Amino acid sequence: MTDLLSKFDPLIAERQALLDTGVRDPFSIVMDEVKSPTLAVIKGKETILLGTYNYMGMTFDPDVIQAGKDALDNFGSGTTGSRVLNGTYQGHKECEEALKAFYGTEHAMVFSTGYQANLGMMSTLAGKGEYIILDADSHASIYDGCALGNAEIVRFRHNSVEDLDKRLGRLPAEAGKLVVLEGVYSMVGDIAPLKEMVAVAKKHGAMILCDEAHGMGFFGANGRGVFEEAGVEKDVDFVVGTFSKSVGTVGGFCVSNHPKFEVLRLVCRPYVFTASLPPSVVATAAASIRKLMHAGAKRQHLWENSRRLHGGLRALGFTLGTETPQSAIIAVMLPDQEQAVGMWAALLELGLYVNMARPPATPAGTFLLRCSLCAEHSAEQVEQILGMFAAAGRAVGVIPPAV
Repeated sequence: MTDLLSKFDPLIAERQALLDTGVRDPFSIVMDEVKSPTLAVIKGKETILLGTYNYMGMTFDPDVIQAGKDALDNFGSGTTGSRVLNGTYQGHKECEEALKAFYGTEHAMVFSTGYQANLGMMSTLAGKGEYIILDADSHASIYDGCALGNAEIVRFRHNSVEDLDKRLGRLPAEAGKLVVLEGVYSMVGDIAPLKEMVAVAKKHGAMILCDEAHGMGFFGANGRGVFEEAGVEKDVDFVVGTFSKSVGTVGGFCVSNHPKFEVLRLVCRPYVFTASLPPSVVATAAASIRKLMHAGAKRQHLWENSRRLHGGLRALGFTLGTETPQSAIIAVMLPDQEQAVGMWAALLELGLYVNMARPPATPAGTFLLRCSLCAEHSAEQVEQILGMFAAAGRAVGVIPPAV
């Protein structure tokens, strides 16, 4: 009998070799206790969280928590059904109303996860004989949605307006086209040149979907995302997002002003054939989204944190993924897995949790530590974080010793 898991033997051996060095597994961390959006207990040690995507710190907001408790008491623990059958409760509609108010759109559709939102939109919007044109660095959920559908897939070089233009120009003029962009790319935290890309897409008659998973909450005057800050709201046809970043819970969504949008509830398989979110979850999401509409002070503080951490890390001698702070994600680039794991472990020992990323989540040969800042990180915590990076970097040999 052929062992179907034998194809993963090289990865199993690589992971075991890593564990044999005595380092903790970077991909099996357990939060024993979570005290706040910025503090947790890991292996008995109080640890600053710098790798949670909790950008706006909404997970412990008292109003958000109370909304979830009330819904749990009034509607029970779950729906046990799909949105198109028995799984739409009052709270699901209220959550969609909150999204429509936040984005200023006519339509909003809530999915059970952000992954499913992309899975659903990619596989449904473009079909046989049509094209999806996507950035080569697109998120796995976008690629997986493309694989689920029947459209032809065309990739262009990351953030290259010129390559997007060239590839669109090669496609049949009469064919349906969907250009898929992300406001913020999650690996290194760089943003897309949306103004220029949207202009190119429109020139070639393509529709546009923008994923604002990592931009919602703190880009733009209303916190809608990079597409708002770029001034292209009227030109983007669909905006996909998630509740698991700035909103502080779980779920996904798509908003749009397209007059035929509601038909997607009947034809989008990842929406139709899965259970809907529990009432407590959509209640927390709705409460959080309404508060994010008035979170200007939080947005300002988050940007202050980003500028301070980025500038401080560069001054210490670290190589970063972007020349300037472009988002709440700051990537510390490392030459190999050994140094990446060494830095990650040293930081955790000092009381700081960050994400370690390696292939296949990153391009081949790319190893990095991904820092995700939170609006609830105090200025003092950011200084602590810089001190921890300095100590770990010098101990591992990533930066020179202090003079």
